[in-house]
Amino acid sequence: MTSRTPRIPDPDDPQPFLSIHTALVLLMAAFIGVVVGVLTFYARQSIPEALLAGLASTGLCIASLRNMIG
Repeated sequence: MTSRTPRIPDPDDPQPFLSIHTALVLLMAAFIGVVVGVLTFYARQSIPEALLAGLASTGLCIASLRNMIG
């Protein structure tokens, strides 16, 4: 068996924390969630319902956008 030593990151070549694809998907999902939450608040005048709708739509959009943007 060969022993593997962990790779020490080079400070001159930092790896991004998130890929561009992941950042774009999360940003778009958050934007859609905020829009849905604001529209729900205007329609229902209820903060808890608006938060629930916004968070649910954000979560559902992440999976859909991940597949669409591919």
